[in-house]
Amino acid sequence: MGLCFSREDKSAPKRRASRRITNHSAAADGGVGSNRWTRIRSSRKEENLIHEQALAAAILFQQQLQNGGGRAPFDRSSSLRYPTGNSRKNQALPRSSSSRARSLTDPLLQPHQLVNQDIKLDDLETSHFVLVHGGGFGAWCWYKTIALLEEGGYKVTAVDLTGSGIHSFDTNSITSLSQYVKPLTDLLEKLADGEKVILVGHDFGGACISYAMEMFPSKVSKAVFLAAAMLTSGQSALDMFSAKVESNDLMRRAQVFLYANGNNQSPTAIDFDKSFLRDLLFNQSPGKDVALASVSMRPIPFSPVLEKLSLSVTNHGSVRRFYIETVEDNAIPIALQEYMINKSPPERVFCLKGADHSPFFSKPQALHKILVEISTIP
Repeated sequence: MGLCFSREDKSAPKRRASRRITNHSAAADGGVGSNRWTRIRSSRKEENLIHEQALAAAILFQQQLQNGGGRAPFDRSSSLRYPTGNSRKNQALPRSSSSRARSLTDPLLQPHQLVNQDIKLDDLETSHFVLVHGGGFGAWCWYKTIALLEEGGYKVTAVDLTGSGIHSFDTNSITSLSQYVKPLTDLLEKLADGEKVILVGHDFGGACISYAMEMFPSKVSKAVFLAAAMLTSGQSALDMFSAKVESNDLMRRAQVFLYANGNNQSPTAIDFDKSFLRDLLFNQSPGKDVALASVSMRPIPFSPVLEKLSLSVTNHGSVRRFYIETVEDNAIPIALQEYMINKSPPERVFCLKGADHSPFFSKPQALHKILVEISTIP
């Protein structure tokens, strides 16, 4: 997206210096003994079956899109979730779909090793997370995060933005950011008076939650930017990707521009060359999660990427912001993440070591731990 440069925004509110938190879960991650493997083996067949079914469903949906399917719009704001209940409390956490040996980037831990079991959800301002995917992704990418949070009693909603995931709409026909984020704004608008949520935005989802924060500041308790575009007023996502930091040659090679209105018109969407997906987005992620993504990702609408946000101090500026850095990120490199953090410092910064651009795949337990910690910050 290196087509233009970001502007210096003089109206952006000044904030106090961020407090940076580094994730130190690696030592704990490495302490998993062979007895842990013995207990988890019994669930492998069931988990592999779940992943095979997810892959099959994604392939069928992709074929349906290619064959002109989806005659009636299927507008659903929340994801399918793992069942909850007492029957699951004594089972092992959901495994990654990878068949490879476990590494520090994808640890196998029990709930008591991740979060404080004394957390009383009723004492929190809100225990409802709303997860907003990045460009090309869908609600499906959060399946590990959904399972972990719901295991701890949290309420979780993962939205499919317009033309993403299973939302049946032609991506090339999306002409504005408001149209793209409508499933999110509809969800917030329908919240009961006084009800608040914690918004989590990944990648371009960061721009989307900023838009929602401006519209519904009273309904957002906290905003979490996960390897995300954290923009200032008057800035677009394209401006951010064109910021004066180290050039991202891999991103440029991976992008494929789509011209649904003809090659002599502006691009209508951006797709990814599948041969670059692993290196760009999933360089630390399990293989089967990469396979799921390769058949589930959809093009990114181009117009919303160009749109400059109008953010005010009274609305957007009143919402508490947190940033989670992903150190091994090839899509939004750490230098670019630091650039955004320094330009508009959030309340606190967390660091996920060993995480690629998709930490919900590469570091799901460590990500879960940080999200829970953010929910408890008074």
